[in-house]
Amino acid sequence: MAAEKVTTYPELDRPEAFTQENLGWVPWLDPLPVEEFTERHWEGLVDRRRAENAYFALLARDPEVLGARTRTDKDIFYNTAGGLPRAERELAAAATSRLNGCVFCASVHSRFASHHSRRPDDVQRLLDDGVEADLDPRWNAVVAASVALTRTPVEFGEGEVRRLREAGLDDLEVADLVHGAAFFNWANRLMLSLGEPENPAAP
Repeated sequence: MAAEKVTTYPELDRPEAFTQENLGWVPWLDPLPVEEFTERHWEGLVDRRRAENAYFALLARDPEVLGARTRTDKDIFYNTAGGLPRAERELAAAATSRLNGCVFCASVHSRFASHHSRRPDDVQRLLDDGVEADLDPRWNAVVAASVALTRTPVEFGEGEVRRLREAGLDDLEVADLVHGAAFFNWANRLMLSLGEPENPAAP
């Protein structure tokens, strides 16, 4: 099989800081053209509208993995009948992305965290000051646990769980936090290895 062509973009308008703005993303490898999608690719995509997104169209080259990734993502963030509130699931993903340096993922999940919590200034403080930002005891515990899981997963342990319980999280909320942060630790690395963010075009 021929090697994939890698494309770089020296003139790309890259964001200079972490932001809650809606960024674009440019792949270094060619996404799968929509006209080449088979039923297998559509099934892996889960949501057909995502074929218009360069990231998901690129991941569609391995549709079984994409399908598992998408279903996991949707369950973590949208299955909120019990457990951690949506805002704090998004906060965990934003903190993980901030630590990993994934500007695109941080922009997406900080925006959702702001929307669901109605605390955009606190979320922006996380982006500006980093994962040591002082937010409040509960949010600080969520961020600290996410950071421990992200830096070295085995660092996460009794101390982080105790701090989460002291901040008011129950067993199911702690489990949701672990799932969200662990998943995004992996998702960041995948996205960082396949492309880069860009500022949106001027209107």
